[in-house]
Amino acid sequence: MRATWEPHEKSGRLTSQSDLPDSVYAFPKQRKEPLTDASHVRNAIARLDQVEDVSAAERELAFANIRKAAAHYDVELTETSAKDVGVHPQSAANKRKRTAARS
Repeated sequence: MRATWEPHEKSGRLTSQSDLPDSVYAFPKQRKEPLTDASHVRNAIARLDQVEDVSAAERELAFANIRKAAAHYDVELTETSAKDVGVHPQSAANKRKRTAARS
């Protein structure tokens, strides 16, 4: 899958998420998981399997975007595909079950 991510450099601070172009997101269509610095790249890979309402192809695109951003920001990834991260989105029902189990 070909990555669509492009680095976004803007002078000054971004005032809101709406200031970012779609090309800066791991999931550009949904505008989920911005990849604006190394910290955001690490966060996006950690949450890749938690993003809901995306197809397998969108998840693969997101991984390609994360990999490209990781190379740009010098973040080392041990994962080689989205399947290495997992493709088990957390449903609201599963979250409630885990929360109830901890109580």
